[in-house]
Amino acid sequence: MIKQEGTKKRPGNHQDTAACEHISRMLARISDKWTILVVRTLGGGPLRFNALRREVGEISQKMLSSTLRDLEENGFVFRTVVPTVPPQVEYELTKLGRDFLTPVKGLAEWVVKHSAQIEAARNAYAIKRAAE
Repeated sequence: MIKQEGTKKRPGNHQDTAACEHISRMLARISDKWTILVVRTLGGGPLRFNALRREVGEISQKMLSSTLRDLEENGFVFRTVVPTVPPQVEYELTKLGRDFLTPVKGLAEWVVKHSAQIEAARNAYAIKRAAE
């Protein structure tokens, strides 16, 4: 193999890079629309699958199942099978999920507080783009 001339290893903190990559992966997993809505909804207490689906809104059964599996895998949601006929499944936030509810609520409050500013910026941008 031929060694490239002029290529030098750049110094860097690999721990910072690894931490950033980990944070990026976790944010991608927990910051999607459905995850936020499911966590917010379960913040009111445990719910069965269909009740949760009604509360969340326009989510497909497949997407809700996938979101709940991801939340369970990452320790945010606990799934309980109630031994009835037919069996019922209930979902609730774990301690980690309840901790996550705090920044979710904070983000929601921030959006409500700044919605008018965001909408004004969007309108100004649309006008600017239309004039170009």
